[in-house]
Amino acid sequence: MSAKQWKVGIFLFHEVEVLDFAGPFEVFSVTTLLDGHKPFIVHTVSEHGDLISDRNGLKVQPDFCFTNIPEVDMLIIPGGYGAEEIHNENVLRWLQTQNTKVDILASVCTGALLLAKAGVLNGLKATTHWMDTHRLENEFPTVSVQRNVKFIEEGHILISGGISAGINMAFHLVARICGKTVANETTKRTEYDIVL
Repeated sequence: MSAKQWKVGIFLFHEVEVLDFAGPFEVFSVTTLLDGHKPFIVHTVSEHGDLISDRNGLKVQPDFCFTNIPEVDMLIIPGGYGAEEIHNENVLRWLQTQNTKVDILASVCTGALLLAKAGVLNGLKATTHWMDTHRLENEFPTVSVQRNVKFIEEGHILISGGISAGINMAFHLVARICGKTVANETTKRTEYDIVL
């Protein structure tokens, strides 16, 4: 069980899928150790720190931008239509840099496309939302696309399938970092039907 408080960053962008980021945000935010200690502190970040309009119009104000976010131990890259950020060179460079700094880099849904475009999935197994596995396979032939899995762990990189699969991945990370007892207490608190 880890004694340190993990700093978690979640990347936001226009048209991000809400549950892709809100699911892991909730899991890490509510996790509490048996002594009452909070093992995770969660921040959101966008390229410029401006108000983000998410999928279906939800407005979210990120905590930080690329230039002022404190160093994080874990970075979550969600998906959604906004994953078209794959054409944003500034985002891709930031992801490449973060990959060399963080202990854990994780994607949810089509966030895998961003990581693949940044080159951090070359030679690795990966997955994404089932509707986008062909796109991931066709556009990034150096990535070994896996189907019918909730998430894949490749060293310090974790890649989950679509939308709710990011919650499964988050619980897996809680179990890995804090132990299964804490993780199962968190699933009970959130009434999420999963046994770790």
